[in-house]
Amino acid sequence: MTQKTVRHILDTIGELYPDAHCELNHSNPFELTIAVLLSAQCTDETVNKVTKDLFEKYKRPEDYLAVPLEELEQDIRRIGLFRNKASHIHKLCQLLLDKFGGEIPEKHEQLVELPGVGRKTANVVVSNAFGVPAIAVDTHVERVSKRLGLVGWDDSVLEVEKKLMKKVPREEWTLTHHRLIFFGRYHCKAQNPNCTLCPLLDNCREGKKRMKPKPTRKTITNK
Repeated sequence: MTQKTVRHILDTIGELYPDAHCELNHSNPFELTIAVLLSAQCTDETVNKVTKDLFEKYKRPEDYLAVPLEELEQDIRRIGLFRNKASHIHKLCQLLLDKFGGEIPEKHEQLVELPGVGRKTANVVVSNAFGVPAIAVDTHVERVSKRLGLVGWDDSVLEVEKKLMKKVPREEWTLTHHRLIFFGRYHCKAQNPNCTLCPLLDNCREGKKRMKPKPTRKTITNK
């Protein structure tokens, strides 16, 4: 894929979603980290409903540790995998107090030390909370990137991230991450992508396949 084609894809998605942003509600790096941790295999909409009350009750790491694990589980039970996530939050808060002075660290390599925080979560936190350019690859980013041919069909999540970082200008990494998510969430959906109205159909391997006319079956009549 040429750089001109990459530029065309980025600009087209940018025109569709110029104001793309992180849709997880938060007011500080700590809340963002908790919200992203909760969002694994769960919609941002559901997470925001849960964190509306959660962030009123728990302000600091100490607050989460002050209640039994079972109580926290009940507070987030609408979230998928809530027991595992409650356990991660407890352990994360304890580590923050033991090692980082109760504050979310700004460095990527320190963030991934936190329980429940993987590479994707760390990328979201450094880019949205601390302004460090990063591309977090979630299901939407991966799906859209593969359909549009920005990366290979068989590329791993890490390979997708590395290839996008090479093709997208560094100063656009964070914004591109958000725009790819919006494009995948609201237009190029997993099950029912809006191929008929897609301005990038010519670039989309999946779209061309879906829009290809199906051969009609000829009926044989006996004379």
